[in-house]
Amino acid sequence: MELRSGERLDDLGRGGLRIIQHPERFPFAIDAILLAHWVRVRPTDRVIDLGTGGGIIPLLLAALHPAISLTGLEIQPVTAEMAGRSVTLNGLGDRICIDCGDWRSATERYGFESFDLVTMNPPYREVGTGGVSPTQGRATARHELESSLGEAVEAAGRLVRYGGRVGLVFLAERLVDLLGALRTSRLEPKRMRLVLPRAGRSANLVLVEAVKGGRPGLTCEAPLVVWAEGQCYTPEMQAIYDGAVEP
Repeated sequence: MELRSGERLDDLGRGGLRIIQHPERFPFAIDAILLAHWVRVRPTDRVIDLGTGGGIIPLLLAALHPAISLTGLEIQPVTAEMAGRSVTLNGLGDRICIDCGDWRSATERYGFESFDLVTMNPPYREVGTGGVSPTQGRATARHELESSLGEAVEAAGRLVRYGGRVGLVFLAERLVDLLGALRTSRLEPKRMRLVLPRAGRSANLVLVEAVKGGRPGLTCEAPLVVWAEGQCYTPEMQAIYDGAVEP
C-alpha cells in the first residue's frame, strides 16, 4: 500500500500488525495500548471504540480477541480514512468497520443500547487549559473542542446495553470529573487502575471500567508502573508491549 505525504507505517509488534500514522493526526500513545490490554472482552461482545483516531484500539483488540468484530467511530474525516486504510492493510476489513461521525449522534447510526462494550480515550483537556496545538488534528484529539467529557460519556451510555461495560483511559488528575460524569449517565464505576510513570511518583493516567446499571462497589487494582530504572520498562509494561500477557 502506498503511503501518502507525511505518513509513516509503524509495526505494532504483534503478528505483523501495522498501522498508518501521520504526525499531524495525533499518533497513538501508551494510553491506548494500556486500555486495549486492560479492558475485559468476551468472545460474543459487540464492541465500538469512540474517537478511534488512527484505529489503534480496534486493531489491537482484534489481535487480542480473534473472535470479535469491532466498530471504530472517528469525527475527523481524514483520520477516519487513514484508519480505514490501516484496517485494509492488515486484512481485517471483515472484522473492523471504521465510520466517520460524531459520537453525540451515534445512536442515530447504530441504535440505542446496541453494543456490549464501548471503549474510549476521550480528549483529556478542557478548553482553556493547557496549550492547544496549532494542528487541528492534534488539538481535537487533546482538547474538548468537539464535545465535553460529559457529552462523550453520555454518548457511551446511550450506546452500551444495560449490564454492558464502558472502558476508558483518562487523566488521573481529572478522575473526579470522570467518575461524576459516569454516574450521571447511569454508568457505575466498577474497576479502576492508576498508571504511574515510575514507582513513587504520582499517577498520570487512570483506567476505569463502568457497568451500565451496575450496583455500587469499586475495585481499585494495584497500580501499573510504566518505567523501571533508567529507560527500561517494568517487566509488566514490557510484557504488554511484547504481547506476552494481558494485565
